Amino acid sequence: MRTRLFAYVATLTVPVVMLLPATVAAQSIAGSDPHPAVHLYDVADFGIDAAEVTFTKHIAPILQRSCQDCHRPDGGAPMSLIDYEQVRPWARSIKTRTSIRDRQGAMPPFYVEKDLGILRFKDDPSLSDEELALIQAWADNGAPRGDLNDMPAPREFAQGSEWTIGEPDLVLRSRDVTRPAIGPDRWGDIGLVPTGLTEDRYVKSVEVREINDLPPGAGSDTVGGRYIFHHMTYSSGVLNEDGTAIDEDTRVRWPIHEVGRNADIFPEKFGTLLQANSALHLGASHFHSNGIAETTAHLEFGLIFHPKGYAPEYGNRARVGLGNGNDIDVVPGRSGQEMHAFTVLNQHTKLVAFEPHLHAPGTRMCIEAIWGRNHFTLNCVGYDHSWVKQYVYEDDAAPLLPKGTIMHAIGFLDTTPGNKNLADSRNWAGGGRRSVANMFIDLGYAVELTEEQFQSEMAERRATMTDRNKYDVGCPLCWAEAPSMETATEESGQQ
Repeated sequence: MRTRLFAYVATLTVPVVMLLPATVAAQSIAGSDPHPAVHLYDVADFGIDAAEVTFTKHIAPILQRSCQDCHRPDGGAPMSLIDYEQVRPWARSIKTRTSIRDRQGAMPPFYVEKDLGILRFKDDPSLSDEELALIQAWADNGAPRGDLNDMPAPREFAQGSEWTIGEPDLVLRSRDVTRPAIGPDRWGDIGLVPTGLTEDRYVKSVEVREINDLPPGAGSDTVGGRYIFHHMTYSSGVLNEDGTAIDEDTRVRWPIHEVGRNADIFPEKFGTLLQANSALHLGASHFHSNGIAETTAHLEFGLIFHPKGYAPEYGNRARVGLGNGNDIDVVPGRSGQEMHAFTVLNQHTKLVAFEPHLHAPGTRMCIEAIWGRNHFTLNCVGYDHSWVKQYVYEDDAAPLLPKGTIMHAIGFLDTTPGNKNLADSRNWAGGGRRSVANMFIDLGYAVELTEEQFQSEMAERRATMTDRNKYDVGCPLCWAEAPSMETATEESGQQ
């Protein structure tokens, strides 16, 4: 096979192109969405007899791993899927919802398209092709129970709500907010939450959850039916002398909290600073009446710290700033609408997380990296505004992109009656914060790398590759030789 490699000089912002495999000059998927409405598989292709697929042996383990965190008593989902009697009436529905896989309405709600780009993420509950085939064979064959001796031991769940990140080192609480059962949305600042810290600490992970007074079992058929906090944009910083505000020079922005969103687990080399004498500033809250009952709720912020004395290796968190939240034109009654946004990376960058953020019309988002003549599709994911998800890359799979890379985001929208998230498919909408308006932003985050860090990260990545025919779509320079001082000086002098 012909090979083409990049020559890379640290002092240049424009890549010098030499050779790169023809198969690596990836095509952009912008303007196309070839994926089926459902993903159907034949279990025989995996060497399994469909007649032998049972709940106890095959289906229960899948539900325990990927479904029961929500589908259990007092969970966020509308039904419990713990034992056979609970699951059997939903067999056809489980087949349908799981087969959607990467689109609005799919379960579990993790919408990464599995036929392109990077496929390694932290806390990934999605189902494999074989698991989908097992569910489909089981449902089509009458959903048999099977031998009780094959049933795995039941999972043990903590009483009441539990933290998915483990027991926090610090839990902070917002003030109470009450919303009527039916009423207009509310947007605004709900104040400060002092941390009480007497020393700076770096945060390893953070989880935000709503606690409210709805009784167990109350809810609707949507994930938002049990909650009144739709989302919360918050930051932190050192309090001023009278404790009434935070010093703007110390402000640290945190990942947004949204209904259905997973926790934030930061890479080992990167920690987010929570300062001594600081407070959280809950500056932008969006409340939505749940349609069930008057509800009083607050948010809890669970934080796990790095050990005392920890110093992050990578200190500069970077927001790539990819998207558009303002001049948006979404016409009514049309599917397949697209929005595009571009930005150029000014520093070597490691993408930590991809978090598509659209509003109700949104159905899909892709991100691409353009380097030299080459167009790399990093990821495409479906989008469901009832389940706003964050996709955190495994540390050794996260994109390593050189400065000068052009980032490209593509958003797909559907304003036809087929999009069940829309309040009214007849309305034009522009940009805005409410769900009846629109946004188009990648809320994921990244870290900036020095030249030394960039080369070190690529060296670690190359060590896992067996030969030059193994290509990492998220690391366009992984096989390029590290620049030497002589080469850099020579090339610089030729400019």
